[in-house]
Amino acid sequence: MSIVDPNLWNSLPVPALLLGPDDTIVDSNPAAELFLNLSAKTIAGAPIWDKVMIDAAIEEPYARARARHTSLFVNDVDVGSGERPPMQCNIQFAPLEGVDGHMLMMISPRELASRVTLNAASGKAARAAIGMSEMLAHEIKNPLAGITGAAQLLSMGLSNGDLELTDLIVAESRRIVQLLEQVEQFGNLRPPQSKSVNLHDLLDRARQSASIGFGAHMTYLEDYDPSLPPTWADADQLLQVLLNLLKNASEAGKDGGIIRLHTFYEPSLRVRNKLGEQVRLPLQVEIIDDGPGLPADIAAEIFEPFVSGRENGTGLGLALVSKIIAANGGWISVDSIPGRTVFRLSLPLVPKDAQDTGED
Repeated sequence: MSIVDPNLWNSLPVPALLLGPDDTIVDSNPAAELFLNLSAKTIAGAPIWDKVMIDAAIEEPYARARARHTSLFVNDVDVGSGERPPMQCNIQFAPLEGVDGHMLMMISPRELASRVTLNAASGKAARAAIGMSEMLAHEIKNPLAGITGAAQLLSMGLSNGDLELTDLIVAESRRIVQLLEQVEQFGNLRPPQSKSVNLHDLLDRARQSASIGFGAHMTYLEDYDPSLPPTWADADQLLQVLLNLLKNASEAGKDGGIIRLHTFYEPSLRVRNKLGEQVRLPLQVEIIDDGPGLPADIAAEIFEPFVSGRENGTGLGLALVSKIIAANGGWISVDSIPGRTVFRLSLPLVPKDAQDTGED
C-alpha cells in the first residue's frame, strides 16, 4: 500500500519522488516518470543520485536537511537523467510527516517561469514588469520632489501640531523616493569590472560597516578558511551583495542575535552557465543567522523580483543580490529553517589567463 494518498500523489502537477531512509526511490508520480523518461518500476529501489542527475553539489546540504528533519530549497540547477537531457529546475526536499526517515523530493522545471536574473531566454513578463517599473520610477520622482518642497515651504508658517503633518509628508515622500531608486538600481546594473578579490577583506569591510550601523545589535562570528584563494569578481558589487545579506540577517535577528561568516573551499561544485558550459565555483561564502527563517510559502521564490518576507519589503534586495552574483559568474542558494538561515555564495577562482598575466 502506498505511503501517500494515491489520488493526491497522481494529481501532483510537478515531478515528485518519495525517498526512503537509505535515500533509495520508494515511489514516483506520473509527472516524475514523464520528466525522467523512466518508468516507476525502473527507478523503484534505486539510489536517488543514480537516477536523478543534478548539476550542483547538493548532497551535503540535503544530508543536513534530512538529519534535522527540515526542508531544503535549491533554485536554478540543471536536472536530468540518463534518459533525457538536463533542464533548469527548482528542487524542494521536505520530510514526510508521520513517516520516519522518508523525504519528499519535488522538481519544478523552469521552462515557463525562469528567474529573470539567471535565464535571459525567458522571464519576459518579469522583465517587462521591471522595465515598466523603471519608467514609472523615473516619472514619479519628479512630482515627489515638488511635493516634498511644497511641504517644507508650508512648514515655515505652521504651529507644532500642523508641523507633524508636513514632516510626515516629507518623510513618506523621501521613503518613496528611496524605493523608486531601488527599482532604478535593479534595472540599471552596470557590467562587472572583474579583478582578483580577497573575500576575507570584503567580508571584514562588510562586517565593520554592519556592526556600527544597521547591525549594531548583532554579534558577529568569523569562521574563515585561511587558505581560501581570491575570487574573480567586481569588488564593489560583491561588497554590495554582502552588505545586503548582512542587512537581511540583522533585520531577522533579535538583540544579541548571532551572524556567522563562514568561508570554505568545495572543489566539486560545478554549475552550467548561460552558454551551457560547466563552470567550477569552489569558493564558498555563507552568511548564517539565527533568526526565525524564511516564510515557507515564499522560500522557493525568494530571489524573484517583488517577492518579500517582510511586511513593508520591496522584494528587490535579494533579487538584486541574485542578479549581481549571476553577472559575476557565481551562484546563490539558501537553506532556511527556524533558528538557522544560510545564504551561500559560490564563486569562481581567478582565471588562469589572468593569473598568467599578473592581472589584479
